[in-house]
Amino acid sequence: MRAGDVLPPLEIEITRTLIVAGAIASRDYQDVHHDAELARAKGSPDIFMNILTTNGLVGRYVTDHFGPFAVLRKVAIRLGAPNHPGDTMVLTGSIEEVDGDTATVRILGANGVGRHVMGTVTVTVPTPTPTSTPIPTTEAAVAPGRALAPVDASAEGGAG
Repeated sequence: MRAGDVLPPLEIEITRTLIVAGAIASRDYQDVHHDAELARAKGSPDIFMNILTTNGLVGRYVTDHFGPFAVLRKVAIRLGAPNHPGDTMVLTGSIEEVDGDTATVRILGANGVGRHVMGTVTVTVPTPTPTSTPIPTTEAAVAPGRALAPVDASAEGGAG
């Protein structure tokens, strides 16, 4: 990771489902994010994405590039042109500065109308060390000599 490195672009199809699901997930029940008729009555051509969904997509873009151990330290974004259903947002980024295992990444997300989001993300990418402990992936790795308790799916209401 070096200053000047460019992240590969990420194209995100802006669907009605993505917009509504993002609004629901972030508990943003403003009508302009789920009701096209009310959005039009307020001057918008259709529903549009909320900032929390955009923030999540920016975070995803950065962690997809830097990997599962990347830690977002700061996300500072500003919205511009709205993301409407049927459009595509293309996220691009470049590393502005590196300080040890921490980088500042300049982000731009553009759609058919213009710049939807711009800003910076500060991310820490820990350097693996020879003494690093891997993440457990099997029962034996959870606790040597101990097995995980069986799960009773019927107690959870699931099918057996």
